[in-house]
Amino acid sequence: MGTWLNQSATDGFLLVGIFSHSWTDLLLFSAVMVVFTVALCGNVLLISLICINPRLHTPMYFFLSQLSLMDLMLVCNTVPKMAANFLSGRKSISFVGCGVQIGFFVSLVGSEGLLLGLMAYDRYVAISHPLHYPILMSQRVCLQIVGSSWAFGILDGLIQMVAVMSFPYCGSRKVDHFFCEVPALLKLACTDTSLFDTLLFACCVFMLLLPFSIIVASYACILGTVLHMNSAQAQKKALATCSSHLTAVSLFYGAAMFIYLRPKRYRAPSHDKVVSVFYTVLTPMLNPLIYSLRNQEVMGALRKGLARCRIGSQH
Repeated sequence: MGTWLNQSATDGFLLVGIFSHSWTDLLLFSAVMVVFTVALCGNVLLISLICINPRLHTPMYFFLSQLSLMDLMLVCNTVPKMAANFLSGRKSISFVGCGVQIGFFVSLVGSEGLLLGLMAYDRYVAISHPLHYPILMSQRVCLQIVGSSWAFGILDGLIQMVAVMSFPYCGSRKVDHFFCEVPALLKLACTDTSLFDTLLFACCVFMLLLPFSIIVASYACILGTVLHMNSAQAQKKALATCSSHLTAVSLFYGAAMFIYLRPKRYRAPSHDKVVSVFYTVLTPMLNPLIYSLRNQEVMGALRKGLARCRIGSQH
């Protein structure tokens, strides 16, 4: 096994990628790069607005800034390497580079999934217990929520990275994906990985269904509270505060469950690659748009920032 591991460490891997050099794929690649640029700018802008504007120093926006940071790191973990390989014609990635990509990817997806789940609890407290909100969602609680999300994600990422990179890879080096993803890499291992596959599936179920169950329970309680409200205006306002979060949850969990909770016999690399583009590139772009365009406070902070810039440029 030591010889095989050394061979893998020396040779690295080849990422097959998602694009060829046809005109259609060149257009698709250009579209992905536009989406990547918008995701980069949108998340940086949202984090900056939340940090600068005192009115946005609330638990919801603190969580949102962390979500944007995760999205920012997620797109930067996969897209630059994919773009460099496509433009240079080289498809290689080093053994260490592959391990780092797996570690970051699993950590960020796990952290984001858990944070989205715990953000549903924040919405439940805000709508069902508004008078106790400052106590129930104190600074300490917010830090614990964010800290636990990062900690669980990083722990999951480290475990999967160490386990996957410990397998011997003595055959083909072609990873049928545009980045190093655990299921794609396991296909190249020249040893039986069935036990690890089962453990990995159980881990994915836990990491997806635990936060998803928090979301379902929180929104069931929110719905109960909303239905007991006497004012139609209050009902509308309460549901409006949840709409952005529900949209983000649907995008993230829809794609993640499609990839990781399907039986193995129904999996196809082409499907996985397309859906991976959706939640590694498209979702990080859509999240800041969903939370800003539909949010008066964020749009107000943006308008104030732009007004300051105009005044500054005139002077």
